[in-house]
Amino acid sequence: MPRVKGGYVARRRRKKVLKLAKGYYGSKHAIYRTAHEQVMRALQFSYRDRKVRKREFRKLWIVRINAACQLNGIKYNQFINGLKNAGLLVNRKMLADLAVNDAATFTSLVETARKGLAAKPEVQKVEYVFVKPAKKEERSKNHADLVANTKKEVKVEAKKEVKAEPKKEVKVETKKESKTVDYASMNLTELKALCKERGLKGYSTLKKDEIIALLSK
Repeated sequence: MPRVKGGYVARRRRKKVLKLAKGYYGSKHAIYRTAHEQVMRALQFSYRDRKVRKREFRKLWIVRINAACQLNGIKYNQFINGLKNAGLLVNRKMLADLAVNDAATFTSLVETARKGLAAKPEVQKVEYVFVKPAKKEERSKNHADLVANTKKEVKVEAKKEVKAEPKKEVKVETKKESKTVDYASMNLTELKALCKERGLKGYSTLKKDEIIALLSK
């Protein structure tokens, strides 16, 4: 067999992988096979950790907000709930930044949260109504009535469908047969279709005049 070389296409593919593996330890940045394995592994981790990084940052923001809340004498959950009741929708990233860099504005937010906690929204009372379950005898009677009604409806619908459809088809067929048809004005394809409808055989090889003679019998 002749020796086949990859050429510049294979070289480009390998260079692309080695470029991604730049700076890796040992042979992982120099040899294509080991570099390819390491790059595939690294890409999987990067895909996973792009989502994990968001969770880690949220945890960090909550820790910072909680520390600032403790300095102002309020719990983290009360602070967030108070802001929600007051109608202040500030995300945790901005709250954490204020807790670290601007303590005065954070204390003002704590005061608004306390006001929001003081003015609690009115809780609507829910009345629970207890309904007694029906007895077994009543259930069986109701079930029997439902089954009987459904059976009657199904029978009536089936009868209507059977009566309506076949009678119409029979009437149309008798009318078509009673009419005199001018075969000479029809095409060869139309004549062949008529032969197929009537169940005639050997019409496919016949000419137009022969088919007309066969249909007029």
